[in-house]
Amino acid sequence: MNFHQYNHKKPFQLENGQIIENLTIAYHTAGMLNPEKNNIIWVCHALTANSDVFDWWAGLFGENELFNPKDHFIICANVIGSNYGSTNPLSINPETNSPYYRDFPTITIKDMANAHQLLADHLGISTIHLLIGGSLGGQQALEFTLLNQVKVDNLVLLATNAVHSPWGIAFNESQRLAIEADPTFNNIEDGGRNGLIAARTIAMLSYRTYTIYNDKQKDDDSVYNDFKASSYQKYQGEKLVNRFNAHSYWTLSKAMDSQNLARNKESLEKSLAQISSNTLVIGISSDILFPPSEQKFIANHIPNAKFIEIDSIFGHDGFLVELQELNAILKHLA
Repeated sequence: MNFHQYNHKKPFQLENGQIIENLTIAYHTAGMLNPEKNNIIWVCHALTANSDVFDWWAGLFGENELFNPKDHFIICANVIGSNYGSTNPLSINPETNSPYYRDFPTITIKDMANAHQLLADHLGISTIHLLIGGSLGGQQALEFTLLNQVKVDNLVLLATNAVHSPWGIAFNESQRLAIEADPTFNNIEDGGRNGLIAARTIAMLSYRTYTIYNDKQKDDDSVYNDFKASSYQKYQGEKLVNRFNAHSYWTLSKAMDSQNLARNKESLEKSLAQISSNTLVIGISSDILFPPSEQKFIANHIPNAKFIEIDSIFGHDGFLVELQELNAILKHLA
């Protein structure tokens, strides 16, 4: 995929009224727009992913995969707040000429969607053949569709929700508390590393399941210390901290909590009823973070939407792992 950055010259107003000056939106593209302009696939990424969808959704997206650059024009934009090229807490605040750090404004999923719309306008996109996203990406896809400025022919939502649950918010708050407990989480670029490691280990417990830990991390009967599960948790935390930062993680977890399609509207049901796209909603049977009941609710209130549940032991991460099932389910949209 090819990396690009769009620099928006006008002030970008957030949902809370604050302004970001000199907004930068990083994005990747692959393939070419066909003459009919009906081959655009727009991917919305999850919490700590980047805009190179070939990197993190390989097996579904790639040179020779179901969604490929020979047949499609693929776009994925890095969300504001993330440290993969878009404006984020480590960007320079023009008011202080120093990084924002903890002063970075609170952003919402709707703010992310509005940034996607800016990019769509910049690229001259008025119709999207397929808009797809899982988890935080699915939240974005819903808000992006509801802006009703780009025609979305097909909408695919995976392991996501229309309003973030108290359970999900509690998981995120525990992670933020771990970051805030790290005394280095102040105005320094590399601050909060140990807190972020702890936060990621908490997150892993919401992404996976008892069954998969029992299958993959179980020790033999001779072990009394240095358990596989302990090493796995530390490995996951250290892997994230080597590519992400605590400031962006803290910011994006707050954005996830903000998801509520009923905010300043009549109801969730009426908001979802406004969507006219051909909609497919996919849930993961063992997902405890975004349980299938949340996807069923979305499908029940978008006119003519279809719900499919994938039986998986991988929990929330099933939407990234169950590639054979996803290829079979989505092949009619390629």
